[in-house]
Amino acid sequence: MLQPLKIIIADDHPLFRQALINILTSQFDGVTLLEAESVGQLEALLMAHDDADLLLLDLNIPNAHGFNTLVNIRNSYPQIGVLVISGQEDKVTVGKSISFGAAGFIPKSTAVDEMVKAIKAVLAGQQWIPHGCGDLASVTLDSMSSKIASLSPRQHRILMMFADGLLNKQIAYELGLSEATIKAHASAIFLKLGVHTRTQAVIAMSQLYLDQTPQPEQA
Repeated sequence: MLQPLKIIIADDHPLFRQALINILTSQFDGVTLLEAESVGQLEALLMAHDDADLLLLDLNIPNAHGFNTLVNIRNSYPQIGVLVISGQEDKVTVGKSISFGAAGFIPKSTAVDEMVKAIKAVLAGQQWIPHGCGDLASVTLDSMSSKIASLSPRQHRILMMFADGLLNKQIAYELGLSEATIKAHASAIFLKLGVHTRTQAVIAMSQLYLDQTPQPEQA
């Protein structure tokens, strides 16, 4: 007997989450829906529900650090499909989302029937790219982005905690590790990224932040 679908919605806008809930409950019988409005809540849900079928991820949820949360989830939970839903829909954002492991990308401006098609396509194991973004070959990752994406899940999590300003002692407590182990992980991170300090590592990590440059309006 097939288990009912389990879908996680990670978005910090209650109205948009409710809109997605309405769409999903009308399209999938018995679907289990779980909500997160921050990276902390999302991480807790993923740990408790690593059998989820799909994650609908807003790249701009608090503490996501741009594409870093997407990278961390794809490394830590490769069995869960990730469908990015974003208000930023330029070709670079779409291309990088796919390069960092998203199975698809839905602009928040997408009509409901298209959203449903996208979700069903990704659940069926297909990739979904918005209209007008079919050719993403020109969108390439820079060297530092590729290095950050190559970090282990634990290393990437620690790097994100560096960015949040946590001290080694605080990170050790949060992860249940010794401070010496955190220092060893930090050294490995610095080596992979070709940097020498936490500050340099955090600056390097900013390569995965979203481009906040306003997009020119279409004529």
